[in-house]
Amino acid sequence: QIRVSESGGGTAPAGGSLRLSCDYSSLLPCSYGFSWHRQPPRGLRQFVSGFETDGAPRYADSVKGRFTISNVAAEKRLYLQMNNLEPEDAAMYFCKAECWYLGSYWGQGTQVTVST
Repeated sequence: QIRVSESGGGTAPAGGSLRLSCDYSSLLPCSYGFSWHRQPPRGLRQFVSGFETDGAPRYADSVKGRFTISNVAAEKRLYLQMNNLEPEDAAMYFCKAECWYLGSYWGQGTQVTVST
C-alpha cells in the first residue's frame, strides 16, 4: 500500500522533547516535497515545518527555535525533533509527501500530548 506512516507521538511534560518519525518507504519514486502539519483538538490543520525548493527548512513562527525537521533519504524517513514543548503544541501531527504528478499523501497522524 502506498502511504506515509507517522510514529513517535506520546505524552511529554512541558519543556520536554519528542521526536516524530514519518516512514515514506512505500512511496513511488518522485522528488517529494515533505512537510509536517498538526491539528489541535478543536482547530484546523496547520503547517508546522517543511522544506523550501532549495532544501532550506521552513518553520511556523510558533515552533521556530524549538523544532527541527530533517529528512534522512537513506532511511526513507522524515523526522521532526520537538524540544521545549509547550501546551499549545498538543495536537495530532501529520506527515505530508507531495509529488507534482502523483499527488499528495497524508499519514494517519500521531498524537502529541503535553502535560503541565
